[in-house]
Amino acid sequence: MRDKILELLKSGKDFLSGEMISHGLGISRNAVWKHVNALRDEGYEIESVRNKGYRLVSSGNIINEREIADGLDTRLLGKYIVYMDEVDSTSEEAKRQKDMPDGTLFVAEVQSAGKGRRGRKWTSARGDGIFMSLLLKPEIDMRDISQVTLAVGIGVCRALRECAGIEAQIKWPNDIVCQGKKICGILTEMTAEIDRVEYLVCGIGINVNQKSFGSELSKKASSLCILAEHKFERTPIIQSALRHIEDAYMMFLKSGFSALQDDYRALCVTLGREVRVIRGGEGQTAFARDVNERGELLVERDGREFAVSSGEVSVRGIYGYI
Repeated sequence: MRDKILELLKSGKDFLSGEMISHGLGISRNAVWKHVNALRDEGYEIESVRNKGYRLVSSGNIINEREIADGLDTRLLGKYIVYMDEVDSTSEEAKRQKDMPDGTLFVAEVQSAGKGRRGRKWTSARGDGIFMSLLLKPEIDMRDISQVTLAVGIGVCRALRECAGIEAQIKWPNDIVCQGKKICGILTEMTAEIDRVEYLVCGIGINVNQKSFGSELSKKASSLCILAEHKFERTPIIQSALRHIEDAYMMFLKSGFSALQDDYRALCVTLGREVRVIRGGEGQTAFARDVNERGELLVERDGREFAVSSGEVSVRGIYGYI
């Protein structure tokens, strides 16, 4: 019933009287009042004026299943949504609910134990970030798993450019950066049987409304709010990300990463830079030339070109974070 009242309030800009709502839904005016107050408690800004009724002023910075699904036009991603106010990690929850359908979105307001690459903790606070994971069940070779992360990176990068108007770029293989600082991390984890992928969980953490970071972290991290100098509603960013990720992911499933190579190259800030390639604890300086059809980074050292994989190396730019 609460959803129906919200739908009515969203359908027009004028006030709706409590009597009109109660007659239309077959409930009492007192029940309408209780549901409206419950919506306010969720964060919806609803104006009430005597003899006029109720009017939805703003959905604010709310993220929930209802808001994300409203107007989402994807074919696969986000058709099923699991929203949690607080969870240890959206990716861990996706693993716990691995029997959910392909493309299910897990999203939370707060993570208590979010993580990035190599087990690093991903800081999260209420209202500041987007913490979500996608449960994917592609029929692909296990050797191609890392390419899914690259496809997702293209989608997220495009979404942040669209929604925030910033020059977001990809730091190979799985970070989104702007002005030399990280604004988003992507971590893909796999569960497989002997010769087949059972499922993937692709975790995505986006810094949206953080106004500052600790003194040490501020050297490497930024947020959309800091870059654009204003706060953002998070639901449109989630919806845009799902649309753009789906476009890139479907292209990958149909034609392989080679179909996305040019798009990735255009967005990859790592290319054309000196990088430090770390193997077995030993670092070497090399020059990042290209990304091949398997998503591996092609680097040159001493006149010799070789490919490096995200699974076996760590690449850090020499100048600043990227």
